[in-house]
Amino acid sequence: MKPVISTFSAIAFAAGLALPGGLTAPAQAGGNLSVELTPRNAEEERAMRVGLGIYAVVQNAKQAANVNQRGNGNAAAIGQRGNGNYGAVHQEGDGHDASLRQSGNGNAYGIFQFGDGASGHVNQRGNGGTGMLIQYGWK
Repeated sequence: MKPVISTFSAIAFAAGLALPGGLTAPAQAGGNLSVELTPRNAEEERAMRVGLGIYAVVQNAKQAANVNQRGNGNAAAIGQRGNGNYGAVHQEGDGHDASLRQSGNGNAYGIFQFGDGASGHVNQRGNGGTGMLIQYGWK
């Protein structure tokens, strides 16, 4: 049994030396967690639209497109084609980027980014669609 363990130890040691930097592998940094919410029925759609409407009131949004940024190096764009669309991008933290394109009528969508370095891009097509993307990023 001892020769097997010694052989295994020697192979593991040699493999470790072959890695760049000796026995350590480079650490992974950065990433983001995204959750997209879409209503499954009319009741959930109404609730989500009410939530987006409350957000618009709290932000004192007077337009069909609202961007709210707190932090540095954030980028956001909203493009709309059609009537009665509402889009919001809310960014808290640094280095986020987001875009929302809406084509059609009566759509509502919000992108909410927190932490640092989240990236989200949504293309909403059709009529009467509702959705929300919530992201947390880290560097």
